[in-house]
Amino acid sequence: MSPPTAEQTLPASEEDRKLPWRDTLKVYLEPATLRMLALGFSAGLPLLLVLGTLSFRLREAGIDRTTIGYLSWVGLAYAFKWVWAPLVDRLPLPPLTTLLGRRRGWLLLAQAIVITGLVGMAMNDPRAGLHPLIWCALLVAFGSATQDIALDAFRIESAETRKQAALAAAYQTGYRLAMIWAGAGVLWVAAWAEVSGSGGYQNAAWRTAYLVMAASMAVGVLTVLLSPEPARRVLAKPKNAAEWLQSVLVEPFADFIRRYKWQAALILALIAIYRISDVVMGIMANPFYVDMGFTKDEVATVSKIFGVIMTLVGAFVGGVLSMRFGVMRVLMLGAVLSAASNLLFAWLATRGHDLTALVAVVSADNLAGGIASAAFIAYLSSLTNINYSATQYALFSSMMLLLPKFIAGYSGAFVDAYGYGTFFTATALLGVPVLLLVALAARARQASEPRS
Repeated sequence: MSPPTAEQTLPASEEDRKLPWRDTLKVYLEPATLRMLALGFSAGLPLLLVLGTLSFRLREAGIDRTTIGYLSWVGLAYAFKWVWAPLVDRLPLPPLTTLLGRRRGWLLLAQAIVITGLVGMAMNDPRAGLHPLIWCALLVAFGSATQDIALDAFRIESAETRKQAALAAAYQTGYRLAMIWAGAGVLWVAAWAEVSGSGGYQNAAWRTAYLVMAASMAVGVLTVLLSPEPARRVLAKPKNAAEWLQSVLVEPFADFIRRYKWQAALILALIAIYRISDVVMGIMANPFYVDMGFTKDEVATVSKIFGVIMTLVGAFVGGVLSMRFGVMRVLMLGAVLSAASNLLFAWLATRGHDLTALVAVVSADNLAGGIASAAFIAYLSSLTNINYSATQYALFSSMMLLLPKFIAGYSGAFVDAYGYGTFFTATALLGVPVLLLVALAARARQASEPRS
């Protein structure tokens, strides 16, 4: 099959954008979209448990901020998933592939790895030594990254290009709901499991919370078992090992360069820094809440109620606007909102323990994140060739995290040196170059569109 044309790779043509609102919204009720809601939950659950929520747990256990910042490099597993993505894209897993199909077989294996790692994190106390906990967190991150590879391919192959924005919005909604459950829900469970009157860090409560999170992965497992495998694409058999390596390891990247030529560098630069403000800031958010005196119950309640509402609104609005007005316009809107929401955290740092201010800031941040993420996922999906969907999407989503995660590792040291207010302002300023790259990418895409 030949690579997609310019029309095929665009998320929505001008004609698609003029669909009646009723037809535009009806796609959210289709089975493929609803499946992505549940699978998005499975994908989003592990992320905070090895990053944001873990940082709350470690700070409460007395681990210093600089160490917490460096431990965020566990998340770099997501940034290097392109290394094994070609294997997930093409390698069968007998007997799972025979029983479930290539995509669902890899999804089930990855989910089993995540569950195993979460149980390990539950059983280890950071005060007794960080190394066992870190190795279990790495196992979760590896399994989660592998799940992302298979799931991105599953999503891209489940519907035509015109519907990718809706699938991305559903996926992002499920993803954000899982992040709230893994961020707020885990705090609620840990607070509920605490022994009253004991005070301080209680590892038994965190053990219960992480075991509940491991059980929550059942949502993704059941969805995989009950979902149909996407239509299998018949691929030409390689003549020898060299040809197989060429098709698996080299061709997915060469195809991208051939299709986008000089624009490839611009696209990759945009992907590399689009979420930099959010990712760098996010590592210190939970230690910030602890240091500001917010309790687990307060943070969980605010995230659960206002975070859920604004996340759903943001993801839905981002998906609808992307289909209606085009991805690039919403991509710019998301970049502006994401950077601006970090300035609200700088303002919150001056308020101390102000619950009303926390509600306002968390609400705005979740709204901005939902809009930006829905548009960004649709944009990344539009760049892939369906023949190499898992590998190419893994490359894009890996690049999205590599630089931000690396910089985020120094976030704790930065806060120790300059304070939270300066840190949040600096993360907002990191988003300024993103605006320029979005504008350049939009102009390049418009120039490449076929003239009617």
